[in-house]
Amino acid sequence: MHNSRLEAKLNQLRQIFAESQKVLIAYSGGIDSTLVAKIAFDVLGDRALAVTANSPSLLPSDLEAAKSQAQHIGIPHQIVMTAEMENPNYTSNPVNRCYFCKSELHDTLKPLAKSLDYDYVVDGLNADDLKDYRPGIAAAKERGVRSPLAEVEVSKLEVRILSQYLGLPWWNKPSQPCLSSRFPYGEEITIKKLHRVGNAEQYLRDMGWLGDIRVRSLEDTAKIEVPLDRIADFVTTIKLTELTEAFRTFGFKTITLDLEGFRSGKLNDAILQREAISSI
Repeated sequence: MHNSRLEAKLNQLRQIFAESQKVLIAYSGGIDSTLVAKIAFDVLGDRALAVTANSPSLLPSDLEAAKSQAQHIGIPHQIVMTAEMENPNYTSNPVNRCYFCKSELHDTLKPLAKSLDYDYVVDGLNADDLKDYRPGIAAAKERGVRSPLAEVEVSKLEVRILSQYLGLPWWNKPSQPCLSSRFPYGEEITIKKLHRVGNAEQYLRDMGWLGDIRVRSLEDTAKIEVPLDRIADFVTTIKLTELTEAFRTFGFKTITLDLEGFRSGKLNDAILQREAISSI
């Protein structure tokens, strides 16, 4: 890698783990936490443990991908169940929903780490995440979770560059946040709705769609988002009649395509605008 700044960041990340005895990684299988798992394992070997939280908000195929990636890296991997769906503070879907999700996650991982004599829990939060509306960050900090990528100021783009440099085949894998992020704040989240959204997105993957895609759930309406420059490709390559029929079998009554195009965190726009106004 011919980038002295990135090489320095990679060495800083390695040093963080070199100073640890044992580390537990909150490992979703996304590109960020997978990079953290890779670096931790390269430094610590079996003294690094990746733990994936399974719940209805995780697409089953994403869980399988997490397993496969951990096996590829060689890192020990465990799966635990989390119960955020039993918390009405979460299912009512307030604007700080992620706080309750991360609270449940780390209230599960912290005792596990302690029981296994691990020094601490680390996550895959990167520097760009700090610029977005992420109430879950506070929940992690309250429980002593470390975020090596954010500490070293590694951006999302740099995560991909480092992942490619370290030979991770999924370095360009699209981001895949939990399925609960598909619902506008205030709309109740249920297991049935999560399955409906999950089935819809899995259908599109199975149809051969590669790259970023979201199926937003607005009550009984599915709003499909793909990158703006790929909307024409979507319309011409996906059989829309079959898609509509499939989505209706999943429980949607209306199926739409967002002409603004995909943008990560779009549902946070109103909150960020409100915060900007209040700071004036």
